Amino acid sequence: MNRRVDTLLRTALDAVQGNALKPVTALPTAVRRRLAGAPIQIDGNVLDPELQLLMRIDGLLPNTTKQSVATARANLLTMSKLVAGHPRELLRVTELTVRGADGQLGARLYVPRSAPTSGGGLLVFFHGGGWVVGDLDSHDAYCRALADDAGIRVLAVDYRLAPEAEAPVAAEDAIAAFNWALEHAEDLGADPAYVGVGGDSAGGNLAAVVAQQCVLRGFAPPAHQILIYPALDLVGRRPSRDLFAEGFFLSDPDILWYRAHYTPDPAIRPSPLVSPLLAEDLTGLAPAIIVTAGFDPLRDEGNEYATRLTAAGVPVTHTCEPAMVHGFANILALPGETRAAQSRLTDSIRGALNPAG
Repeated sequence: MNRRVDTLLRTALDAVQGNALKPVTALPTAVRRRLAGAPIQIDGNVLDPELQLLMRIDGLLPNTTKQSVATARANLLTMSKLVAGHPRELLRVTELTVRGADGQLGARLYVPRSAPTSGGGLLVFFHGGGWVVGDLDSHDAYCRALADDAGIRVLAVDYRLAPEAEAPVAAEDAIAAFNWALEHAEDLGADPAYVGVGGDSAGGNLAAVVAQQCVLRGFAPPAHQILIYPALDLVGRRPSRDLFAEGFFLSDPDILWYRAHYTPDPAIRPSPLVSPLLAEDLTGLAPAIIVTAGFDPLRDEGNEYATRLTAAGVPVTHTCEPAMVHGFANILALPGETRAAQSRLTDSIRGALNPAG
């Protein structure tokens, strides 16, 4: 791309850092498309041009490489704020603690204005970030938007992260926290029959683990499992890992970096507590909503899990968003197809967990 367009991108980047993405999205569509560059088509899918532009800007941001855990955590929090847009105002957002596998965990309950006083749906949500980065704040805007648009309560859980807590600590925290939420559903204003579990990326991994382990351990199951571009296999490698190894937000080096921190002992990686796709028996699991993205290195494992669940007799609603990248659900400031994909996901969650439909 020529120097003039690079200068325009740099100007756009300065605007992003100063006032989120609003100055960029306010540009005429034709200008945004020119800044994005020539269309990208891979494996029969065409990348959304708004996301393509955002990736060009992301490529100009300084210090985005993972030099240390602390740097990676700070970078994710910064980036999440840049793409989140204006946080939704809800009826109530409450800090609380929930039971973990070994003591209390921080959590945050989001209650939208549209939620009933009692008897509504509740989603126990685990954030993404490769089990290493991310926290309640990195996913605050998304949890607010999800609660508001789906009309349900969202309970975000601050499970313990690696490398301070290696696998399967996060999984055991997630299992304990979900069971606590189910036990206290009425105290949280929810109907125990409409308590689901969900998460994005690594959080989708934890949600899948919870759904499996509830069956294996004889616990009450979630009403639904919501798996948003989940990481499901820390052993195998599928074609999408090579197709989208670089340049689409989540890179192959990222995946390996996260895996090394979460599972420094490779012997644990085949365990269903870490790689739920490798579980032998998937019968009897909670109904699933699975969303994958066309330009995501994790796409194929999510698609495969949807196929395996269906074959096991589990009701599955699976959508592969062909123009999206890993992480699209959190990019709330973009218009167009990203917003439409987010709306489709939210509609599915509303239908699954809202007693009123």
